[in-house]
Amino acid sequence: MKRFRGFTLAEVLITLAIIGIVAAITLPSLLVNVNEKAWDAQKKALHARLAQAIGQMNTLGGYGTYTEDEKGTATEDTAAESFILDALSKVYKINNVCGPDKLSSCGLPSKITTLNAASEINFPTKMSELNEKLLNGNHITGEDGDMADTKAAAFETVNGESIAVFYNPLCSSDATVAHYVQNKMCVNFIYDLNGSEGPNQIGKDVGFITAFYNKNPVVVAPIPHNTDYTSSVPQYTEALDDIDAPTVCKTMGADLRLPDRDELASLFINAPLINLDESTNYYWSSSVFSIGSSGTGWLQLFNSGCRNRYPRSTTRSVRCIRR
Repeated sequence: MKRFRGFTLAEVLITLAIIGIVAAITLPSLLVNVNEKAWDAQKKALHARLAQAIGQMNTLGGYGTYTEDEKGTATEDTAAESFILDALSKVYKINNVCGPDKLSSCGLPSKITTLNAASEINFPTKMSELNEKLLNGNHITGEDGDMADTKAAAFETVNGESIAVFYNPLCSSDATVAHYVQNKMCVNFIYDLNGSEGPNQIGKDVGFITAFYNKNPVVVAPIPHNTDYTSSVPQYTEALDDIDAPTVCKTMGADLRLPDRDELASLFINAPLINLDESTNYYWSSSVFSIGSSGTGWLQLFNSGCRNRYPRSTTRSVRCIRR
């Protein structure tokens, strides 16, 4: 007679326990990867839609009213809300608009977590809360333009995103002049892809999109890498043994690249959200003014907002962004 062997109850229970432990360890990371891929696809689609909509506008500046009294306190501020209602809604499908001081009514969280979960901060409600260096005593007045400390408004999209709008009605059209980028910024959007649901963290479900220049706008949506490159490098070098800024990003990851000057300006505007080291100050962009090792490239200063041309052989810091 043939004998048939089976598993004992103890063996089955031990096997199930092992499977359960492995699942408990691996499933959370798998779910995170799935969520991040879905968020990345949604971010790219949102960027494409907003860029297309803004490209249809005749002008980005001049919407709404912003006035201050002698003490510099705003007495009337309809800028961001007017931009949404009078401009953006004409070219972009919007479900709901929330005026200043009512951002939560559009599903935006009261707090967000910065890049790398470094800290939790209050959701900014006006330009100076987004980045106090955007005003800096309005030091750019009489040079390239000006920036007003306007309050943010918000809207919800038909796809379920919640978006805060930080609007500068005084933005400039001049893309060629070196100097401060503050006045070149017309609109900065901070979006939450799933409303007030978690994790409400920069680099995951929360990010930013920036539109520069009143005429012929450029719309960028940089997704910053987690850390700076710790050593200063030139933007370009002809020496075979030396490393330059674009190469740094390639060596740090196949999905990374050096930001262009407008993407880098967007990182400055949103610097408090991504924990950029202000003491590092100078960062290289990929944008070139004149070619060759003796030429010049565009740098961004993060302690002031100044954008300028420097010799490409100058060594400065690097913050890569994801492709």
